[in-house]
Parts: sequence; structure tokens; C-alpha cells
Amino acid sequence: MNFMDTSVENGVITRSDTPLRVISSSPEAIIKAKKRTRLSFRQIRTENIFNKTLMIMGLVMVILVLGIFLTLVVQSLPSIKSLGLKYLWGKVWDPVQDIYGAWPFLLGTLLSSFLALFISIPFSISVAIFLGEYHPKGWLPDLLKNTVELIAAVPSVIYGFWGLAVLVPIVRTFESHIGVEPVGVGIFSSSIILAIMIIPYAASLGRSMITMVPSHLKEAAYGLGATRWEVIRSVVLPYTKSGLFAGILLSLGRALGETMAVTMVIGNTSLIPKSIFAPGNTMASVIANEFTEADKPVYLSRSGRARPARWS
Repeated sequence: MNFMDTSVENGVITRSDTPLRVISSSPEAIIKAKKRTRLSFRQIRTENIFNKTLMIMGLVMVILVLGIFLTLVVQSLPSIKSLGLKYLWGKVWDPVQDIYGAWPFLLGTLLSSFLALFISIPFSISVAIFLGEYHPKGWLPDLLKNTVELIAAVPSVIYGFWGLAVLVPIVRTFESHIGVEPVGVGIFSSSIILAIMIIPYAASLGRSMITMVPSHLKEAAYGLGATRWEVIRSVVLPYTKSGLFAGILLSLGRALGETMAVTMVIGNTSLIPKSIFAPGNTMASVIANEFTEADKPVYLSRSGRARPARWS
């Protein structure tokens, strides 16, 4: 039952318009209130434990990354002491003569990775817009979404074999038509392989960000007479630019660290590439090719890795 709050001051009776609720104090109500209180305290404790767990996991990841960095620095000390920073811009790689220069590999890594990123960006953004804006629901979008995501699950060595068997002959024919020496293997072929491999990363993250755009923003733009392209250009893309940029960075990191697929189609030469169609090498591919042959401390520490175990 609700009552009005009534009070008497200086002989004047006042009554507020706010009704008061009489709370039942029966034993059943008291027991229910205690259960709700215990449940609330249990939820608070659970949330505190969850927050602390997340914090510990984050710290563990930071410590793990720092540990990897310190390990690489310590294992690279012999080369740092003997060569210094000139190793980075040295143009000759000749382990037999103890001449080590990383510039050909750095250049090959940057050329192949950024060219792959340049090729993949239009496809990644197009797939993200198509699945997130034009056809977000239905069996066909779900099939395309799962297919794109499954591309990331294919082993890189499969991409390498496919590149050697299918892509390299196609690139060789293309090079012969444009007047380039038809080698087939090289930075251009590795960039195409990398572009195919990194499309799912940016596309999946971009699609997730596009589906999170508030509907009232798009409806307001449509209400003002904007077309779908204008809504995408002026509402969707500005709202999701941070997520799209994060997906592009994730794709770039994947391209920079790829090893097997690039090693099989890049040509594996220590010479400075004169064009994107020339053979080359990357930092990852040179480690994969020469790590087992590194028999000198300075040569071995070029990769920043520990000395491999020797079998007796």
C-alpha cells in the first residue's frame, strides 16, 4: 500500500505528493533480501577476480614480449660488437668471407610486404563493405565470410607450392609480355602470395567494425537524402577508420613475418633487387635458408637466435 508523506510543523499539516511504499518485513521477504545481497556480493567478487585475471594475463604478455626481445638482443651481441649498425646498410652478404650486410634483405622485406599490402587493401575493404553493409545476413554472406576466414587457416607451405605450380608460370608469361626477363620467381610473385594470405585479417576485422556502426547514424543520413555510397563514404568509413587501420597493420605484421611461402617463390638471392620483378630475399627467408649452415658465432648471431644443438 502507498501512503503520502505527512508531517506537522508549527501547527501546519504538510503532505508531500511522493507516495511512500511500505516494505514488507515478513520472514520470507527478509530471506529473499539476504539471498539477493549474497548474490550481489558474489557477483562483485567474481568481477574482481575476472578483472585481476585479465590484468595478470596482460602483464604476462608484456613480460613475454620483453623476454623475447631481450633474448634476441643477448644472442645478437657477437654481431653487434663486431659489426655495429653498419650491418643494417651493408650491401654485401658473403658469410664465407665474414662479410655481412642486411640491406638486400631489408629491402626485399619492405618491398614484398608493402607491395602485398598495396595489392590487398582494395580487396580487403571491398569484402568488408560487401559483407558488413550490403549483405550482412543470409546464407551467401555467411558462406563468403567463412570462406574468407578459412583462407587464413591454410598452411603457408601450401601457398608456396601453389605459387610454384600455378602463379610462377602466370607471372613468367606476364613478364615476357611486358618486356621483363621472364624469371617468374621474385618479389612480385611473393607479393601476390602475401596479398592473398593477408586479405582475411583486414577483411574480417573491417567487417566486424562495419557491423558495429550505430543504425541511427545511417538512418539519419538516409533521412537527409544521402545515397548508399554517400552513407558509406561519409558515415561508415569515418566511424570505422580506426578499426580498418588496425586491420591493415595486422595484415602488414603478418606479411613481414611470413617465411615459407615467401621463401619458395622469392628467388632467394642475396643481391639487391633492381625491380619488383627481380629475385630477392627477406629477413625471414634468409634465416630459413641459412640458419642450419651458420657455423660461426657472428654468422649465427645475425639471426638473433640461440645456437642449435649439435648431435654427437
